[in-house]
Amino acid sequence: MTRLPVLSGRKLVKALAQVGYLFDHQEGSHIILRHRLPPHRRLTVPDHKEIAKGTLRQIIRESGLTINELIKLL
Repeated sequence: MTRLPVLSGRKLVKALAQVGYLFDHQEGSHIILRHRLPPHRRLTVPDHKEIAKGTLRQIIRESGLTINELIKLL
């Protein structure tokens, strides 16, 4: 099993932008992303210096990526 990388919210947003997630808006310390193609999936990424492991794992799962695919995008 591949280890999760330690990522900031901004770095994760940049990686997700490469697979079609675009900045929609920001509410406080949470960045809301939407996928550019239907069904326009929505992700919420905390804008923190370090994202908690469980939160990162859930975001990866919701985005439809695997951990290895995310690492390749970094």
